[in-house]
Amino acid sequence: MNEALKPYVTTIDHVGVAVPDLDAAIAFYSGNFGLEATHTEVNEEQGVREAMLHAPGDENGPAVQLLAPLRPDSTIGKFLDTKGPGLQQLAYRVTDVEAAAAALRAKGLRLLYPEARRGTAGSKVNFVHPKDAGGVLVELVQPAAGH
Repeated sequence: MNEALKPYVTTIDHVGVAVPDLDAAIAFYSGNFGLEATHTEVNEEQGVREAMLHAPGDENGPAVQLLAPLRPDSTIGKFLDTKGPGLQQLAYRVTDVEAAAAALRAKGLRLLYPEARRGTAGSKVNFVHPKDAGGVLVELVQPAAGH
């Protein structure tokens, strides 16, 4: 059994959904599923406007992350052009993103970045290449201190 991340994974952090219009998507998830937007931000480096949605009263639990492109050439813009709106990633919350990335590299998996980058709300993130994860873009998320 491959247990490379067992010492690091604490929970599923979120599922990322690519959407063309963030405000319309927030309204849809709120109006139909009762989810609450607990955090929104613009991430210029990733080229997205994003929102984290949680079940009412569960701000620390798993979330739905809505991702809308800031520009057509962003990763989410390209995703929408080729695949349309929908599930884009699965994210695991980890205690140490660099150690988790090193453990996966030691198993032969490719990560998209040589070092973690800034993610939502000051978190540190890296991604496992989908070709090494059964076609799924897997995100590793280390929350910012205090989150």
